[in-house]
Amino acid sequence: MQAYAEWVSRNLLLSAAIQFGILGTLGEIISIYIKRSKISTMGNPIQFILKILAWAVMGIVIKYGFTGMKGFTDTLISKGLLFNMKHGTLAWAFFMSLFTNLFFGPQMMLFHRLEENFIMWKWSFSGIKNAWFTLIWFWIPAHTLTFMLPAEYQIGLAALWSVALGIIMGISSQKS
Repeated sequence: MQAYAEWVSRNLLLSAAIQFGILGTLGEIISIYIKRSKISTMGNPIQFILKILAWAVMGIVIKYGFTGMKGFTDTLISKGLLFNMKHGTLAWAFFMSLFTNLFFGPQMMLFHRLEENFIMWKWSFSGIKNAWFTLIWFWIPAHTLTFMLPAEYQIGLAALWSVALGIIMGISSQKS
């Protein structure tokens, strides 16, 4: 774990890109497979590679988002707009997650949908409302746990959460 933490600390953006490129794509593959018992909707080989790159870009965007929202949360505390709390506590992690998912999450998901539309040569926003709803029921609780960890583990756990959400969404779509 120490080697991983050191690698992430030395390679902030590269590590975010690699982790999301692999795990975000894996979450998407699992979700599609559970829903349809095939992965044919991942597109042709070029589109598949572009999807991996899109997830990698998302990792970088998320790294910037986490960093920016940390500053946002800390500024609210320093200006007396939130009560004083320490990093890593449940309260700080909850507010960090709340602000990240309410103020950053919707735009990030919209950006990812635009990436998907570009890669797949389609113009569709079907399911975006359901994706936004996951910010409330999944991402706020998940990122509350994420932000209780030291910073070098947060992006990796966020990428793992995308695999978990892929499984959940795949299973839930089978039942409906």
